[in-house]
Amino acid sequence: MKLITDPNLPDPDGFYAELLAAHRGLSDPESQALNARLILILANHVGDRKALTEALALARGR
Repeated sequence: MKLITDPNLPDPDGFYAELLAAHRGLSDPESQALNARLILILANHVGDRKALTEALALARGR
C-alpha cells in the first residue's frame, strides 16, 4: 500500500472541528493521551507496516 498524501478526506474542515472538539476541556497530558490512542487505533485500521513507516518519516519531515 502506497501512502496517500493527496487530499482524501471528504470534509476536512468538519473533521478538524470534530478533532478540536474531542480535545476541548482536556489537560495537556489528557490531550496527548487522546492523540496517542487515536494514532494507535488508526494505525491498527491501516494495518500496513510500510505505509505506517512512511507516515512516521513524513511526519518527522524526512
